Amino acid sequence: MALTGALGTFTHPGVSRIDYKALDMDRVLTALLARLWHGGMPSKISRTWNLEVDVFVKLFLGNPEVFDGFDRETTTRWASTHLLDLVNRGKPTEAVAAPRPLHGFTYRFRNSRKSRPYGADEQLYEMLAEDEGALKGLREFFFSDVDRSTGEITPGPGTDVETQALLHLVQRAGHQMQDRADTSRPRTPYTPLCAEPARQLCQDVMRLLYHQDHMPRTVLVDYLKILFAFHLSLYHLRMMKLLPAVIEAGAGNATCRGGHSGGQGTDRCPHRPRLFLDVEGVPGTPAAELAERSAEIWYRRVPRFVQATYQVKKLDEFSAHLVRHTTKLSYPPGRNYFTPEEVLQRLGKSYTKERDAFFLQRVTRVRDEEKDLPPELKQITQLGLSAFDEYIEMLMHYKGRHYRNYFIECLDTMLLKHRPGALIAQPRGGRTGGKSVARRFVLDARLLEVLLQVSLLREGNDGTGNLQTSPMRVDEFLSLLRERYGLHIDQLPDTDGFSGAHLDDQATLRANAAAFLDRLREIGYYQDMSDAYLTQTITPRYSIGTEATTGAAPR
Repeated sequence: MALTGALGTFTHPGVSRIDYKALDMDRVLTALLARLWHGGMPSKISRTWNLEVDVFVKLFLGNPEVFDGFDRETTTRWASTHLLDLVNRGKPTEAVAAPRPLHGFTYRFRNSRKSRPYGADEQLYEMLAEDEGALKGLREFFFSDVDRSTGEITPGPGTDVETQALLHLVQRAGHQMQDRADTSRPRTPYTPLCAEPARQLCQDVMRLLYHQDHMPRTVLVDYLKILFAFHLSLYHLRMMKLLPAVIEAGAGNATCRGGHSGGQGTDRCPHRPRLFLDVEGVPGTPAAELAERSAEIWYRRVPRFVQATYQVKKLDEFSAHLVRHTTKLSYPPGRNYFTPEEVLQRLGKSYTKERDAFFLQRVTRVRDEEKDLPPELKQITQLGLSAFDEYIEMLMHYKGRHYRNYFIECLDTMLLKHRPGALIAQPRGGRTGGKSVARRFVLDARLLEVLLQVSLLREGNDGTGNLQTSPMRVDEFLSLLRERYGLHIDQLPDTDGFSGAHLDDQATLRANAAAFLDRLREIGYYQDMSDAYLTQTITPRYSIGTEATTGAAPR
C-alpha cells in the first residue's frame, strides 16, 4: 500500500521533536544530560563491554580501595534497586537501561537500545535554550564536580552516596569508553509557534535549582523529572489547540510568537490549557466527574491534532520537493528547513498548480495499489476535494487511528499516569464491564510539592530582583495555578468544555477546595491558624534568602 514507509510519516520537528511513544522520564533526563554536555547534540559512545547488573557489581568489588566493605549480595541488591534504571524489572527480560540520572556522566553508562528518549530530550533542550541561564544552571548542577576543560572529576564533601558511587565508576571505567558529540545530528532550532511554554519551563527550572543546597540531590532530581514531564504535557496540550487554529488561519499569532511578554500576557493566549483537577482523587465524586469531563474534552482533540500535524508534515514534504526540483522556492538564508508557518504558505493560490500535481500523484498511487477502495475512501473521492485534502483524508483513514493511539499513550506518560507527580488518573485496566473507564485530571501530592517549591520563591521587596521564599495565602496560590498553568481547583474554566460554574457546582467546588487544604496539610505546607479566609497561609518548607539573582519572576 502506498502509504507505508516514508509517505506515511507523521511527526514534524517544528511542532514537536517527540516520536510519540511511551516515555520514561529517567531515560529522557539521561539523554538530556548528554545534550547538556555536548551543547545540544546527542552523544556517540563506544564501549568495550555491555551493560548488565553484574558488570556494575564487578566494578564495585574490583576497586576495594574506593568501595571498601562492599559484598556481592548487598551490592547487587543496592545496585538493582537504588542505583540502576531497569527495563522490565522483575521479569525474565529484565535489563539495564542506565544508572539513575543523578550525575551528568551517567549517560555514558546507558544501554541506548533500552534507554530511548524518543526525541523528548531534544524537545526539552530546545525549550530550555530559550534562556541560557536555565541551561547553565542545569549544567552546573549535574556536572558540578567536573572540570569542563580537563574532564577531571572531584566529588565534593556533600556528595551523596549514590552520586559518589557513580562518579567513582566514571573514573574507574572511563578509559574503556569513548564519548563524543554526534555531529551527524546537528541542532535545528525551529521558531516555536508559541514561546510562552518554553519561557515558563525555564523560569520554573531556575527556581527549582535555587533549592539545590537545601534538599537532597535525589529529591531535587525527582522534582526536575516531574517538572519536565509537567511542562512537556502542557506544551502538547497547547499544541492540540494551537496547531489546528494556525492551519485554519493560515498563519500563527504574532502575540504567541512573541511569548505573551506583556504584564498579563498569558491571560490573553487563547490556546493556553485550562484543566479542572480532582484533588481528592476518588472516582465517582462530583469533582471527579467534572475532572473526567475536562479530560474528555482534551482527548477528543487528539484526532484533529493528528490531522493538523499530517497537514504540516505533507506541506513540508511538498516544500522540499519544490526546492529540489524547481526554481520557484528556496530555503531561507542560513538553514535547510522550513518552519510550520512557512510551509502553510504553500496553501496559497500561487502554488495551486504545483500542489495539485504533487498530491494528485500520491492520491493516484493509493488508488492504483488498492484493488478495491474501502467504502469510506470511495465517499471521500466523490466529495470533490482538492488533491491535498483528499490525500490527508486517505492518511487519516489508513494511519489516523494508529498515530492517535500512539499519541495518547505518549500524552499519558507525559502526564505521568500511574506515576508519582501525576496530572491524570485512570483506573488500571482501562475498561470495566466492556466499557472504557474515563480518565480524569488530578493533582498528585508530588506534583503539588514541585509547584509549591517554584511558586513560593519570589522576588524580595528590596528592588534588587533577588529571590527569597515567603509565605503565600491559599487563595493567591490557587489564583497563580489558574493564571500561570491553567489548573483550576476552586473554580471551573470558562472555556475548554466549560462556561463557568452553575449553582449546582458550587458545593462541588467548595469540597474540592477543602480537599486541597487537606492535601496541603498532608505534605506539611499548611496549618490551621484561624477560620478567617485571609489567614489561610502556605508556609515554605525551606527558607531561602536573597544570595542569588535572576530575573525569572513568575507572571
